[in-house]
Amino acid sequence: MALFFGAVVGLGWFFSYALNAPGILYAAVIFSVAMNVASYWYSDKLVLKMSGAVEADSVKYLELHRVVENLAITAGLPRPRVYIIADSSPNAFATGRDSKHAVVAVTTGLLEILDKTELEGVIAHELSHIGNRDMLVSTVAVVLAGFVTLLSDFFIRSTIWGGMRGNRGDGRVQAVLMLIGFILAILAPLFATLIRLAVSRKREFLADASGALLTRYPEGLASALQKISQSGIPMRKANHATAHLFIANPFGNVGSSLTTLFMTHPPVESRIKALLGK
Repeated sequence: MALFFGAVVGLGWFFSYALNAPGILYAAVIFSVAMNVASYWYSDKLVLKMSGAVEADSVKYLELHRVVENLAITAGLPRPRVYIIADSSPNAFATGRDSKHAVVAVTTGLLEILDKTELEGVIAHELSHIGNRDMLVSTVAVVLAGFVTLLSDFFIRSTIWGGMRGNRGDGRVQAVLMLIGFILAILAPLFATLIRLAVSRKREFLADASGALLTRYPEGLASALQKISQSGIPMRKANHATAHLFIANPFGNVGSSLTTLFMTHPPVESRIKALLGK
């Protein structure tokens, strides 16, 4: 994350130098941070709305409420609100700006295929995201990646429509700066996205490990992940903006090793292997 932030600062400095427009850079930084902080503050409401989640009835879903409450007590966390998504795809997620405003949501498809120990494994995984402050880490990563994209887009538009501003030496220096700027502007968003996804995958491994420690039964989560993977049913309201929140890829199973670079989750086989120590 420190390397990521350093790269963002360096990129911002280069673009502001090349365009000789520090005022616009400062405005872009303030706008980007303000928008992402606002998104983080209202993240639970936004994600629940986008996912079609509704609050789980405490009578109809009594067993789910009991599992969440018992594991929250074990983890030393406030009891999160519990939501249900009417979707046959087995999946779950946690969101909220902190442990006091956290939400755990599961799909009806998940409840249909998992037994109690498997459900406990999934809920422990989601509570671990809350305890590990993964919502904060994810938001910081989104802020930085979004800032890189914003700067890159601004640089390309400025050079195309306004040309290089100011006086930075002769024409050859200007040409070199423009070439370097275009290369950075094109590649930087790609690398920023890859780093953001790598951070997301690492937090999934951490939540798996923390969840296994919470239940003292890693086989439960491993079995749940196996069933979820075998289902392969994409969610009806799958969204790239919220995909990293779910315990499994909401778009279903993904194929080649090349696509792994652009996945929000580690391969299920790797997660199960880590849980079972094989």
